[in-house]
Amino acid sequence: MTTVTTTPATVPDTTAPLPRRALDWRLRFGALSLIWGFSFLLIKVGTDGYAPFQVTFGRLLFGTAVLAAAMAVKRERLPRGGRTWVHLTVAAFLLNALPFSLFAYSELTIPSTLAGICNATSPLWGMALSLVALSEDRPTRVRVAGLGLGFLGVLTVLGAWQGFSGLDARGTAMALLASLCYAIGWIYVRRTLAGTGSSHLSLTGAQLLLATVQLAVITPLFTSMPTHFRLLPLLAIAALGALGTGLAVLLQYGLVAEVGPTTAQMVTYFIPVIATAAGVAILGESLTWSTPVGAVIVLAGAGLTQVRARGKR
Repeated sequence: MTTVTTTPATVPDTTAPLPRRALDWRLRFGALSLIWGFSFLLIKVGTDGYAPFQVTFGRLLFGTAVLAAAMAVKRERLPRGGRTWVHLTVAAFLLNALPFSLFAYSELTIPSTLAGICNATSPLWGMALSLVALSEDRPTRVRVAGLGLGFLGVLTVLGAWQGFSGLDARGTAMALLASLCYAIGWIYVRRTLAGTGSSHLSLTGAQLLLATVQLAVITPLFTSMPTHFRLLPLLAIAALGALGTGLAVLLQYGLVAEVGPTTAQMVTYFIPVIATAAGVAILGESLTWSTPVGAVIVLAGAGLTQVRARGKR
């Protein structure tokens, strides 16, 4: 759902000051890293007071409200065409409703630090799947090595040599499955929604709206209305939706348009670092040596999987 808005290679020196533009995108890059890094802490706080489906529904509701406001300001309309809406419904499930719910359920039994690191495996899943699903993505030795290195890092984080002792297998599997959903969802979007003619904001707004409707139907079937509303978890859910979903999407697409997808994707490598620091410093979650070491290996492997052959962009 993202495309690159390129600017002419030869920009006159008389245009807007370049240092200020560079500072602007770096500030937004840092803000996006912090927002997404803290999202796992907010999920953990939200599930302290509400059921996982309720956390996900609130997240989507607040996120949709932010994008709806942005669309109103820019006078954007929802996309047209029945086929587009069918594809958006699938994308909403794969990229929002399902992974958001899986992460919320996973954090009932695993620390937010582990959830954040599991999220960083998405580029690994994406590379593995793209070799099968996308004919233009051909394997190279470097990328295959990165894939192997990345999953070695996952085993390090999980403490495979100790037989995964002390690890909640179900919660960890849910977090890894959520990361896999992102990879599947983006491949699906790339193959079905490219070239629809609608803007990114319009497509994303419609996608979040559909995901919100999906959770509005599912949530009452598996949860009951809270007897009381705890303030701190509710504020965490509101921040998770308005900032971690709504504002973050706007920042992401702005970065892709200004500096390109390769630079914008670098935010992926900061998320687990921030998620780990937040979980340990604020929530008091324990941290063993294998977690940061494994996370570094995961990120190194993920970085190698993004390396393209010479001549390809």
